[in-house]
Amino acid sequence: MNGETVLTRDDVRLAVRSDGPPDAQTLLCCNSLGTGMELWDPQIPAWSAQRRVIRFDQRGHGGSEAPPALYRIDDLGRDALAVLDAYEVERADLCGLSLGGVVALWVAIHHPHRVRRLVLACTAAKVGTEESWRGRAEAVLSGGTTSIADMVMERFFSADFRDREPQAVADARGTLIDLPDEGYLGCCLALSTADLRGELDQVSAPTLVLAGGADEATPPEVMRELYQGLPDARWHELEGVGHLANLEAPDAFARAVLDHLTDEVT
Repeated sequence: MNGETVLTRDDVRLAVRSDGPPDAQTLLCCNSLGTGMELWDPQIPAWSAQRRVIRFDQRGHGGSEAPPALYRIDDLGRDALAVLDAYEVERADLCGLSLGGVVALWVAIHHPHRVRRLVLACTAAKVGTEESWRGRAEAVLSGGTTSIADMVMERFFSADFRDREPQAVADARGTLIDLPDEGYLGCCLALSTADLRGELDQVSAPTLVLAGGADEATPPEVMRELYQGLPDARWHELEGVGHLANLEAPDAFARAVLDHLTDEVT
């Protein structure tokens, strides 16, 4: 199914990709707001050597369709389940970053039998406030994603990384401004109402909470609240790293995730 599409239950076509041995344990990766499945490119060589890595563009992102902007976190979570179903995967490891972490957390809460191990990177059970997300949605509605691109890059990356890797920042900015405004708006609205704080005790999967020490969008103190609310979690912090931690510290991120996934699980 490499490079193909999956149809969700509400008839949205999602772009999908699979790497690694098809008979290996599956790792499903869920990308952040404003990025595509290429977010995970730096980790694919290491992960696909041991896992079947399936990734997809969230609705409204990349090669996926952008339906009218009335998304809920339930829609995005069911999209992830639709991808697993299309690949006939009953139980997978899940890794989500930012918005993708909220999606992975929703799946682990509402469909715990589908999740073997969970990685929640640079995310929270409640990301930001309803007011802040609606404010960002209004900015995109009036000026498109270009109007917020500089602000988003400052939240995506640490100042040191922005100075050190201008091309990586330019690439991320290009991905953002190429998104359909409708898709970005829809995911902003999904985040504005998503609040899973009261359901964390429903997560049964062993969970790695992976924080970026210089993350301004979901800082370590916010992620500590997530970590403390989970029944079976471990903490790992990448010092000096911003919100897109897997891009700023690709090798350390890949190792931390693999270490968590390859521990013995009954």
